[in-house]
Amino acid sequence: MNDMSKPTPPAPAASSGPGLEPGVVASHVYLGGKRIAEVAIDEAGVWARKPGHVVWIGLHEPSDALLARVGTQFALHDLALEDAGKRHQRPKIEQYGDSLFIIARTAQMLEGRVEFGETHLFVGRGYVVSIRHGASATYRTVRERCEACPTTLSHGEDYILYAILDFIVDNYAPVLEAVQEEVETIEDTVLASRLAKADVERLYLLRRDLLRLRMAASPLVEVCRRLEHAEAMAIDPAMQPLFRDVADHITRVQDEIAALREVLAFAFEASLLTGQAQANETMRQLAAWAAILAVPTAIAGIYGMNFEDMPELKVAWAYPALLGVIASVCGMLFWRFRRKGWL
Repeated sequence: MNDMSKPTPPAPAASSGPGLEPGVVASHVYLGGKRIAEVAIDEAGVWARKPGHVVWIGLHEPSDALLARVGTQFALHDLALEDAGKRHQRPKIEQYGDSLFIIARTAQMLEGRVEFGETHLFVGRGYVVSIRHGASATYRTVRERCEACPTTLSHGEDYILYAILDFIVDNYAPVLEAVQEEVETIEDTVLASRLAKADVERLYLLRRDLLRLRMAASPLVEVCRRLEHAEAMAIDPAMQPLFRDVADHITRVQDEIAALREVLAFAFEASLLTGQAQANETMRQLAAWAAILAVPTAIAGIYGMNFEDMPELKVAWAYPALLGVIASVCGMLFWRFRRKGWL
């Protein structure tokens, strides 16, 4: 993307530290892969137009006024700036003139929940502007890694764009690892006993978070494919395979998400089957005891009908004999049900 043929415009004097205003995380200019200055927002455009120079600005939930100033410096499209000021955008890549506008979804595990954020990227000749909204790791690590290898950073905005997208995708891995640990715990619980209500609720939330993570990661495949094949903008051919590598990482993330969702589905089904088995066991026990209790109930019902002509009522051993019959029949039924595993 770098254009080395333009005449050099006058540049402001390099500042060792103009001070970062609210919303600005970093604002640096690079030449040949090395940081040469920290620049103010209102001077960034002049530096970006210098041949071989790249301005890298990082913003975190900036105000509309700050976005407007950044847009003025790099002649960013109004529609792209409007999208950049809003959250809950779908991941995408759009081209406005000779600049790109990219939206990527980020994810972090915070307090046991998967929280999602967004990163909006403006990329053009001589500049990269990253805008973070919501849950997202700082890109300070990305900046430090890039600055540690000036040779690769000398590729300019192409490499910076790759480094940010790769960092976003790599940060999906800790989320998936945390979810996998919970899934394994739920699996052990299912095998040991029936899931409690809280476990079922957590299982549902995990499946929902995995679905949201898949919806966040999947569109990035198309973004990387377009960057790889230079359909959107002239990408340095040496950098194109890097975007294919990011796309491959996303594909692996998708496979892991699909596997975890399948395991959670099996866990939920196993919980249902376990609950049904326990319910059937309880019903069998109730049916067995009902059959046993039906015997004395039936005999007692017969003798409760108040008939006068019942000879055995006047026999001394009739009452003990009747109790013996009841005990024998009930004992036989208990033995039969016990053999069948109902009791």
